[in-house]
Amino acid sequence: MITTTPTNPPPSTVPSTESASAAIRAVGIGYAYGPRPALVDLSLEIRRGELFAILGPNGGGKTTLFRLLSTLIPLQRGVVHVLNCDLARQPAAVRRAIGVVFQAPSLDRKLTVSENIRLQASLYGVGGRELASRLDELLIQFALTDRANELTERLSGGLRRRVELAKGLIHRPQILLLDEPSTGLDPAARSDLWQYLRHLRDSAGTTIVLTTHYLNEADGADRLAILNEGRLVALGAPDELRAETGGDSITIDTEEPAALAAAISEKFGLAARTIEGSVRLEVPNGHEWIARLVEAFSGRVAAIRLGKPTLEDLFIARTGHRFWQERREKQLT
Repeated sequence: MITTTPTNPPPSTVPSTESASAAIRAVGIGYAYGPRPALVDLSLEIRRGELFAILGPNGGGKTTLFRLLSTLIPLQRGVVHVLNCDLARQPAAVRRAIGVVFQAPSLDRKLTVSENIRLQASLYGVGGRELASRLDELLIQFALTDRANELTERLSGGLRRRVELAKGLIHRPQILLLDEPSTGLDPAARSDLWQYLRHLRDSAGTTIVLTTHYLNEADGADRLAILNEGRLVALGAPDELRAETGGDSITIDTEEPAALAAAISEKFGLAARTIEGSVRLEVPNGHEWIARLVEAFSGRVAAIRLGKPTLEDLFIARTGHRFWQERREKQLT
């Protein structure tokens, strides 16, 4: 059993009345691997019955957060309540309330679909008529009935992911945690996965929390948290977050990005910045600015592009760099 002694704030902190309806409430989380911080003073609240995405590039801290919430690693700093259970003091109660689907496959490939799910059920003390009924429900829900007696090693990646989901749900958890669930899936299987997750949210009211590094995937969540270098840089519904960027994005290719950014800022009073060798700015009614910028700096503009606000635009605005900028990948986070 994992034992912990978290600090700041103390584990005795009682959730507020406002957070009583929260599935997960984290305050001031900090976690480090030796001298290297993985999470820095992170606070967020995940509501019951929502599909919530934790988005971030490699090294952003999302996997560390997943490991904390699933009780795989001890809490070092801060306080977390999962369905009003203290993560540090009541880890067993938290484990009973959650289902976990890992990024790495956890199926025994030499067992059948049904055997894999039954094995998971035994770990939670689910048996007898309850198991038989629940197994039938899950096989139907994930369209696996005709595969129940098939060895999982013979299944496609998409079908194996369905079995992983069924395993994670066999004990009827109130919260389902998924770490990069669509990694390795083709577009069709990824679409099916999200269809199943939305159905689970709508039909059973299950709170679903997943990590992802796919921007377009996070766009399908009810709300999302964006992490960068262990810090929370944005939290909210995708549409609301995109609206915060200030309008359309304009990207200009030029031989002297720093000089052109300064000239644009001076002439038009716009917040132009250099991002990886290009000039970037966000303005309302971006199409009206294309001609003005080309006319004003025609000899210095090699190419100019207009785009509608995206989550990457928000990420750039909050961090000053692209989501997938070249960087040395950080381990363990």
